[in-house]
Amino acid sequence: MIARVSLEIALRKEFDYAIPPELTGAVDVGSRVQVPFGPRKILGVVTALAEESAHTNLKPILKIIGAQTLVTPKILKLARWIGEYYCCAPETALKSVLPEAVRKEDAGWRERLLVRVLPLVGDLPKLAKRQQEVWNIVEERREILLSELVALAETTAATVRKLEDHGLVSITSEISERDPYAHEHILPTQPLTLNAEQAVAFGKIIAAIKHGEDGGLKIGNGARAPSSILHPQSSTFLLHGVTGSGKTEIYLQAIAHALEQGKGAIVLVPEISLTPQTVERFKARFSSGPLQTLVAVLHSHLSAGERHDEWHKIRQGRARIVIGARSAIFAPVEPLGLIIVDEEHEHTYKQEETPRYHARDVAIVRGQMESAVVVLGSATPSLESFYNCQQGKYTLLELRDRVDNQKMPRVRVVDMRQAARGEKGIPIFSPQLKEAMTQRLERGEQTILFLNRRGFSTSLQCPKCGYVAECPNCSISLTFHRQEQKLCCHICNHVERVPPVCPNEKCKNPAIRYAGTGTQRVEETLAKLFPQARIKRMDADTMKRKEDYRRVLGDFKAGKIDILVGTQMIAKGLHFPNVTLVGIIYADMALHQPDFRASERTFQLLTQVAGRAGRGDVEGEVFVQAFTPFHPAIQFARRHDFAGFYAQETEFREQLKYPPFSRVALLTLKGRNEEKVIFSADHLRRDLEKEQPNFKDLVIAGPAPAPLLKAETFYRHQIMLRTRQMTKLSARLAKLTSELVLPEDVTLAVDIDPVNLG
Repeated sequence: MIARVSLEIALRKEFDYAIPPELTGAVDVGSRVQVPFGPRKILGVVTALAEESAHTNLKPILKIIGAQTLVTPKILKLARWIGEYYCCAPETALKSVLPEAVRKEDAGWRERLLVRVLPLVGDLPKLAKRQQEVWNIVEERREILLSELVALAETTAATVRKLEDHGLVSITSEISERDPYAHEHILPTQPLTLNAEQAVAFGKIIAAIKHGEDGGLKIGNGARAPSSILHPQSSTFLLHGVTGSGKTEIYLQAIAHALEQGKGAIVLVPEISLTPQTVERFKARFSSGPLQTLVAVLHSHLSAGERHDEWHKIRQGRARIVIGARSAIFAPVEPLGLIIVDEEHEHTYKQEETPRYHARDVAIVRGQMESAVVVLGSATPSLESFYNCQQGKYTLLELRDRVDNQKMPRVRVVDMRQAARGEKGIPIFSPQLKEAMTQRLERGEQTILFLNRRGFSTSLQCPKCGYVAECPNCSISLTFHRQEQKLCCHICNHVERVPPVCPNEKCKNPAIRYAGTGTQRVEETLAKLFPQARIKRMDADTMKRKEDYRRVLGDFKAGKIDILVGTQMIAKGLHFPNVTLVGIIYADMALHQPDFRASERTFQLLTQVAGRAGRGDVEGEVFVQAFTPFHPAIQFARRHDFAGFYAQETEFREQLKYPPFSRVALLTLKGRNEEKVIFSADHLRRDLEKEQPNFKDLVIAGPAPAPLLKAETFYRHQIMLRTRQMTKLSARLAKLTSELVLPEDVTLAVDIDPVNLG
């Protein structure tokens, strides 16, 4: 027998190896193996078994890694699709479906030594004083960790071993699972009664889980995935519910139904900050009762050991519910009955490095492959998903009202042009927002303030000569962080000390000043305005450790924080009934970016942030501060009018052939010599023009400088392609890029269905 192996190095081909007699029967499709490759030993995955090979003198597999196959045949098929559709090497796609903590050769369970009392036969032998002290502790405890016993008795392991020699205790090695939520005390919850709209949505979802109704074979913004890899029976639902409409309860009850059918579930959330609250709700529901199961968690803030143990709980079938960020879509849940993509519109589901997959679209393809139901949930669906509902590719389920007849928050748009008159510079808070915060503090209610910009000030400027402190590696100004007294680039993390005078040799003006506002400045200003208020900031600068999210959100839930200031990590999914006021500092900040999705992102963000208010008994109020208050994205968000926004935005998109009316491929060339990059981009454009006769609708735009021309010392130029035939274009691009000859120091990145055009 021979095994076909995909190696961890991206060579875009598989290699045949002989299965030695001692490994016969142990090697299977999906096995992780170590093989010789030239002078090196390399890890890989077995992708197929065969009786014979076209090659002779095959080298043998050296050893198997792990006791069971790590990549299931279904996940292997999914990885192949990712490689084909997202135009990347199959080895790279295969590597992405296994966490590094599982892929490593030396990865394993943590073992600990346990000391247990053995039944005493005859009289207790004579023991030395120290041995007797240790024996007394062990006899009282009956079983204790060796490390704990050594510390407690202030002795050594050798002394305990003497007790083992006397036959008084046994010292055994046992697996100690690293559970990131082991110390949490979670109270069980029971299913809630669904209202009429929830019941209708739930009924359709469970009918699909039970009967496997056909949901079509489309993905993303309408492209057809390769039919050869899709199962003809599966369903995709878009659960469009206003904020606070009870989408999570539908998820919980749908998962319960899947478990009753003997199937597991995957729940994707867009932000790590949402994971603790989500995990708590799911563990509370499934920690006891007839459907009891472990709930595994997968995200980047776990330690390598925690990730290893959580993944293997899933592979062993002990955890039948998985919650996590985008990579959790590859969790080896079998059989899989339900995939939930919460806040499906979020751009964080898109991977920004190779393979540049979109977890929402991969979820839909995996659901079709494995006959699992997929539920996409959002109060502000992506235009692509809503368009697919209108085209009949997804089933639309709507929740128009909040649960328990709670009112939607009142949204007030404040024209900051008026607020700035008579002020020195632009104020952070309008008088209306200041007054509203004062009222909330007096009433003991909580406030959330949102600003999607961290740091203290966004730039350091000289008013005399016009100097701006810029990053030497990126075409972007440096952000001032006051607490650390540093200037920092948020692209490449370059750091500089703050200059005492203007660095321009001809100027040396000591009156340099800071412009723009970040979350640090908001926090400092609040402390001066409301010295008695308990204020906390949540952004990438304060949330350094994995327990920080849980601690801050736990304190906020417990009422220990009056005002929570933060970036987009506090914008969605959080449920705090005592929050009655939300302030959005610069609501139109993202509107003027060179991206066709700028309006959509602004509408979604405003609606999501506003939805944090009024989720309890008191009606919520939202202040939206903007310099372009009459922009449609802001006005539609003020009225909670998704249908109106969708109608206007799709009219503009259709005219310009942007998604959802086409698919986009973004080709980015980068190098340190800009002239070489421009030359390469022009050459690539000519090659692409030769492909146009093969497509009825291919639009080629560019080459042009990327919105962020220079990043991490590399100059970047882009070509954008638009077509409805993306599967066909992916195949052509794979062939074209493999044959493309570029200068040694110029590279090409292909991004299919990009969400970030920067």
